[in-house]
Amino acid sequence: MAQNDQLDRETFSCVICLDLLKDPVTTSCGHSYCMSCIKGFWDGEDQRKIYSCPQCRQTFTPRPVLKKNTMLAALVEQLKKTGLQAAPADHCYAGPEDVACDVCTGRKLKAFKSCLTCLISYCENHLQPHFESTKLKKHKLVEPSEKLQENICSRHDEVMKIFCRTDKKSICYLCTMEDHKGHDTVPAAAERTERQRELEVSRLNIQQRIQDREKDVKLLQQEVEAVSLSADKAVEDSEKIFTQLIRLLQKRSSDVKQQIRSQQETEVSRVKELQEKLQQEITELKRKDAELKQLSHTEDHNQFLHNYPSVSQLSEPTDSSSINIRPLRYFEDVTAAVSELRDKLQDILREEWTNISLAVTEVDVLLPQPEPEPKTRAEFLKYSCEITLDPNTRSNSRLRSWFLQSRSVPGSQSRYSVLLQRL
Repeated sequence: MAQNDQLDRETFSCVICLDLLKDPVTTSCGHSYCMSCIKGFWDGEDQRKIYSCPQCRQTFTPRPVLKKNTMLAALVEQLKKTGLQAAPADHCYAGPEDVACDVCTGRKLKAFKSCLTCLISYCENHLQPHFESTKLKKHKLVEPSEKLQENICSRHDEVMKIFCRTDKKSICYLCTMEDHKGHDTVPAAAERTERQRELEVSRLNIQQRIQDREKDVKLLQQEVEAVSLSADKAVEDSEKIFTQLIRLLQKRSSDVKQQIRSQQETEVSRVKELQEKLQQEITELKRKDAELKQLSHTEDHNQFLHNYPSVSQLSEPTDSSSINIRPLRYFEDVTAAVSELRDKLQDILREEWTNISLAVTEVDVLLPQPEPEPKTRAEFLKYSCEITLDPNTRSNSRLRSWFLQSRSVPGSQSRYSVLLQRL
């Protein structure tokens, strides 16, 4: 019989918490666990997005949606009623940070619930009478709490079931007859109900603000992406434009170099051609000079006079009037023109760079915040002005016109709408 009990404990125990199954669920691989245990186990695998069975290690993707195994749960409950209880594991005992069962003797188990009526915390075993007894079923059970004694009046040692609205504190019924006599008091449950309604309204407001802020965060994230895309495109386009400018300057530089070399070749060719003619003329003149010299030494007068006309005749000299010597001033004008172009480009870049910088700094994603709506009299007085009505010309139409102009004041539209209807 003992072996069968041990077998039943192992069969209907959760391998994670080593206790009897609570809200049992069964995975597709056929193994069963407490719902809270397997959920906690899978929560630790959320980062990998691959979920496994703690026993057979079969993996599941995506995370399975588990439902309570009602048949297994009914079977576990039936076994509990017949007296089968799993031996509490070590982690079922209360530790220094846990709420202990007030009924357990010796080593205390962890409290499963606290009773606000009994002001006692119970483990799961000692809590059973609260589910079976008709009177105890009416008790208010809450999650285990170490602050149950704070519900006891320190003066009268009674449960504080009344709330004093005058002093805003919980009291017992005896306090209403003494220190709190004549105060505005209500049952604590009634005050809780009213405050619970306020709490729900506050939660709705908070949730709405959360939604608004999440929308703002999403919008800002979209703006961040848009700004980044726009900036990347601007950088890319700017690089292309500057590259085009550099290539244009390089082409112009190449054109100037080619023109200079071409002009250099032309001028050098002309000079060498003239130089060659002059050199030929010099050679001819030297030959004539030698003939004249030889003729000058002729002693025969008749021979001298006979040869002189032919020897003394000279060819036409080469025209050298086109030679215009300008020391080191041939292509300097080109350098000056290029320097002037450089200076003009620098001036243009300096002026346009200011415009480019302004265009960059004018990018502003976060627009100025609107002025808050005035609420106090002092805030409204900032928009006040003296009005003098002409008794001869005042009319509702003039007042209506003034109110229409006054609508420019932040938050004034709703306040002036009634006055405009009356006018």
